Amino acid sequence: MRNTVFRKLMANEFGQVRAEMVARDHVMSALGGRTADEALEAGVPAKEVWLAVCDAFDVPEHRR
Repeated sequence: MRNTVFRKLMANEFGQVRAEMVARDHVMSALGGRTADEALEAGVPAKEVWLAVCDAFDVPEHRR
């Protein structure tokens, strides 16, 4: 998954503004105590980051 696809999925799930806030501010233990943005910058694959976000926010399986 490309970062652009990740951003699109985030915007579709949370809305553009909230998606940016979640990616920037929400620290997740599944990402080693990093935010989604920090994890992506550290080289964590976008798919792994997306699944961590889905788990943290209880995104239904059919939208993952």
